[in-house]
Amino acid sequence: MDSTETLEKLKDSVKKFCEDREWDQYHSPKELAIGLITEASELLEIFRFKSEKEIKEILEDPRKREMIGDELADVLYFILRFSQMYGFDISSEIDRKLKKNENRYPVQKSKGMNKKYSEYV
Repeated sequence: MDSTETLEKLKDSVKKFCEDREWDQYHSPKELAIGLITEASELLEIFRFKSEKEIKEILEDPRKREMIGDELADVLYFILRFSQMYGFDISSEIDRKLKKNENRYPVQKSKGMNKKYSEYV
């Protein structure tokens, strides 16, 4: 579905979900940022203090994968809601940030430097 779903459609779905519940009043920039960090922390909690072997086992466990998927969806929900409410075009922001990072982290200085996490890619 990632290959067919657009960010615009996802934003519209989140907007409708929230407006149907009259949640606009609760979605200030501060509250959405807090929600984003809270959900990201819940994702981190799944992996906290785990060895690489344990992480691999977590990623292979269907129940734990569902938990991870729930947290990823929650994080993306807050990103989409923030961008929808406050006029950020996520695609443009990603492009702009990648251009900044291309200058900051040139390929020739990074590529081949660390193979530690290559088994997960």
